[in-house]
Amino acid sequence: MSRVAVVTGGTRGIGAAISTALKSAGYTVAANYAGNDEAAEKFKSQTGIAVYKWDVGNFDACSRGLSRVEDDLGSIDVVVNNAGITRDGMLHKMTLEAWNEVIRVDLSSMFNMTKPVIDGMRERGFGRIINISSINGQKGQMGQANYSAAKAGIIGFTKALALETARKGITVNCIAPGYINTDMVAAVPEKVLEKIIAAIPVNRLGKAEEIAHCVLFLADDKAGFITGSTLSANGGQYLA
Repeated sequence: MSRVAVVTGGTRGIGAAISTALKSAGYTVAANYAGNDEAAEKFKSQTGIAVYKWDVGNFDACSRGLSRVEDDLGSIDVVVNNAGITRDGMLHKMTLEAWNEVIRVDLSSMFNMTKPVIDGMRERGFGRIINISSINGQKGQMGQANYSAAKAGIIGFTKALALETARKGITVNCIAPGYINTDMVAAVPEKVLEKIIAAIPVNRLGKAEEIAHCVLFLADDKAGFITGSTLSANGGQYLA
């Protein structure tokens, strides 16, 4: 029986690439999404991957959603915490709502998505938790105090949980992508995008499929000696 993987934000952008790569590698995949029903149904019809709608920033919604996945597909072996949002603005202009919403969705989701499955993983002696951080969680970014704080928090969460679960056959790792060629980055003004690319030593944006390849590596049964690590995938833009 194939391993079951849940990918949050798994129907668009990097998440969609991760979901499809896991399916191609033989995993049974559940792709979570927050609100774009049209995109989710299109993704489901194109890939055959089951989609599940819930808010990763809400603990009860995560508990219910993960329970549905296990009822439908079986015990969850792999969790990829990919979902995230931005609400950019300089701190002196940032609203409390913008701060709280990014922390809720990008950081609190780590607890919300992991707590309901961790006991089962411990009992079975196997688990793979892969958290998607960001280059801006490593180096900071002007206008993103909320996002950078959340993404840096993900790295700390990863390290702490890795220590807690290492003897139970569960690995917890983090991927910190740089600028990836997704719809979000494509919306950046052309002149700004040119400056971004000029600062990347490999002289291009990353591909969503390259991040998905990192996930496949860390999710593999043979990656059991790697835990608590942060894998930087940023084209050399920031060397942590």
